[in-house]
Amino acid sequence: MSENLIVADKDSSRKEKYEVLLPQLNALVKGEDDLIANVSNIIAAVKETFNVLWVGIYFVRNNDLVLGPFQGPIACTRIAKGKGVCGAAWVDKKVIMVGDVDAFPGHIACSSLSKSEIVVPGFKNGEVNFVLDVDSILLNDFNETDANYLQQIVSIIEKLF
Repeated sequence: MSENLIVADKDSSRKEKYEVLLPQLNALVKGEDDLIANVSNIIAAVKETFNVLWVGIYFVRNNDLVLGPFQGPIACTRIAKGKGVCGAAWVDKKVIMVGDVDAFPGHIACSSLSKSEIVVPGFKNGEVNFVLDVDSILLNDFNETDANYLQQIVSIIEKLF
């Protein structure tokens, strides 16, 4: 287990930042079997690396997504299935990127500072088990690079269950 985070230079590309981050996340969770401790550190590392507004995880509990570890402003505690970007990613079982959250029908504004969002579902036994949610204060802040690498981060989390 590593307890130090090396963050790529601020002038590095997103891809370079993810490539520095991913091996560290694997090292961070190695040898630790507590889900909440591991997810908390992963979330903190993503927040520190990308300086986004909010990053966190929602766990599927019956017909709701229930707030798990996060970094950033206070958040919605529960999100109903199909509601908002997180609920849509759960129902659609796919990554959803929203360049302007105000243009997304049914967007749930947990923070008025959020301008764009990406949500990546995680699976267990073929069903969505959680979603990783990242919000930015910038419009159109996320792209396919984020989708690709955040799916790799979700894969690390999936192995923790």
